[in-house]
Amino acid sequence: MANYLEDNDDLLFYLDKGIDWGPLVEITERGLRDEDGPKSVGEAVELYRDIATMVGKFAAEEVAPRAKAIETAGVVVVDGEAVGAPELDELFERIRELDLHRLNVPRELDGMNCPLLLYFVVCELMARADVSVMAHHGFHGGMALAMLIFSIREGSTTFENHRIVETRFAEEIEEILSGRAWGCMDITEPDAGSDMARLRTVGEQDADGNWFVTGQKIFITSGHGKYHFVIARTEKPGDGSDPMAGLDGLSMFLVPAYTEDEHGNRTRIVTLDRAEEKLGHHGSCTAALTFDRAPAHLLGKRGEGFKYMLQLMNNARLGVGFESIGLCEAAYRLARDYAAERPSMGKTIDQHEMIADYLDQMRTEIQGLRALAMYGGFHEEMAAKLDIAIQIEPERRREFERLQRRHKSASRRVTPLIKYLAAEKAVEMARRSVQIHGGNGYTTEYGAEKLLRDAMVMPIYEGTSQIQALMAMKDTLGGIIKAPQEFVKRLAQARWRALSARDAHERRVAKLQVLGLDAQQHLMRRTATDKLRAVQDRPLTEWPQAFLKDWDPKRDFSYAMLHAEHLTQLLADVAICEVLLEQAHAHPERIEVLERYLERAEPRARHQYDLIVNTGQGLLERLALRTRERDDSARAAQ
Repeated sequence: MANYLEDNDDLLFYLDKGIDWGPLVEITERGLRDEDGPKSVGEAVELYRDIATMVGKFAAEEVAPRAKAIETAGVVVVDGEAVGAPELDELFERIRELDLHRLNVPRELDGMNCPLLLYFVVCELMARADVSVMAHHGFHGGMALAMLIFSIREGSTTFENHRIVETRFAEEIEEILSGRAWGCMDITEPDAGSDMARLRTVGEQDADGNWFVTGQKIFITSGHGKYHFVIARTEKPGDGSDPMAGLDGLSMFLVPAYTEDEHGNRTRIVTLDRAEEKLGHHGSCTAALTFDRAPAHLLGKRGEGFKYMLQLMNNARLGVGFESIGLCEAAYRLARDYAAERPSMGKTIDQHEMIADYLDQMRTEIQGLRALAMYGGFHEEMAAKLDIAIQIEPERRREFERLQRRHKSASRRVTPLIKYLAAEKAVEMARRSVQIHGGNGYTTEYGAEKLLRDAMVMPIYEGTSQIQALMAMKDTLGGIIKAPQEFVKRLAQARWRALSARDAHERRVAKLQVLGLDAQQHLMRRTATDKLRAVQDRPLTEWPQAFLKDWDPKRDFSYAMLHAEHLTQLLADVAICEVLLEQAHAHPERIEVLERYLERAEPRARHQYDLIVNTGQGLLERLALRTRERDDSARAAQ
């Protein structure tokens, strides 16, 4: 009997050893006080493993066999509603029977109260079977939990003895948990993708205090659902210096897209304009929608929409990381199994050196990606739940805030790295799987080409790879600007460990850290030099203000922006090796994984460093020349 958990030793390592379940269980179970919940960490982890085993079997035996039919049928709009494959409906009926929508919601709301990290494991298992099924599943329980979290943060959820007594969206949450509805996240518009300051959908309030949303949203995954988290502009933009003209003028709303009577007859409030025809993810509905004064519920306060969106996006980006890992796993295993059976020149092709190297690299990089994703998922969940714990136990605020800062810092550092690298590797590994299949990979019979088509969206949705790289660069260099002495200290410590650490593996990881820190130092020196050159024409008395405070990322970080992806790839390899080193110290069997990853990462890191230090100047000069020519032409025209 097939099971996508039990055939994966690396994934089993995390469930059994690699995750520090203690603090996660403690905060999820609110001190193990619930009489209906597990009585110990061990009992809780046993439950999580049973659930993961069940999902592994479900993914292998029920999702994977239906993937081709779901892919072939796609999604079409009939009489204003999206219609997919009957096999997809069958799967979601089974998911409802298995209560998987209830996985992360507290027991007071009839949920299973499991950690979000278990949900991420489920994401990987389902994505290995079919990413369309995984993506749609994520917009059920995940959106129900988002309703609860937003309600807690805005203060509309009340607690008594650490239990939820009342919450704002209890009815909507139960409707989703039962499988009768789902939610989605509506951000992108026809003229506004990554540049959210250009969003034009509006939220308006009438004289009685009721809110309405008007505008168009596109590329909305599972947008045929009932409950929509919509970003809309509530503040009219002023001049260019007005912060309300940008992100601070956005608010978050929950908008029901339709109503139903007792007989199930549906009346649409939000129009489903079309389901996009896509390169891949054919079983996932990607919708375009029109809101015409649709009644809406404001979440939090007006102007807090961007903050609320970031909270959704953090989990979404981690989810895409695990989804990408699931696809990588599918691509690797498809290629490995085909290569083990395909004879060529007297032996199967997995015994040919180049193919063996491809397969070893795929296996190694999947293990590295999973290590980083588990690390990021753990810290993001701890940070989010400590935020909730502060509101449940305000007397422990200082203790919780101190812990939360550490977890937030760790999560913020690695989340863009996970989203970036896992998405890029999904495309790379799917393409390599096609190549290993040769001509057969180019046909639809073997499934390799489907994986490549499905993978192509990973670097695009939930924030493009380039946005992730810019975020990682901005946070990294911004941290140096805020605390230069701390950076110098970290660099000195890494140099010392690279020379003097007793553990050879620690020395190798420290050398990688030095490369990463040297790259950051080079970018900062170059940025500072460019900044100094830019202020030389100003009066000397203005230099301190201009050089130390007046930093514009779009203007002053051009060299760093050019190399943001190179830096991100280098930072990701460093972070993965740090996590694998920590695992190796605690679990000697992980030394072999660390050694394989270091063998790949060391030359790659040297290459990225070399690109950062030695390339790009000519391109920047050409761009500057074009800008000057354009400005001169504009002045001449005036």
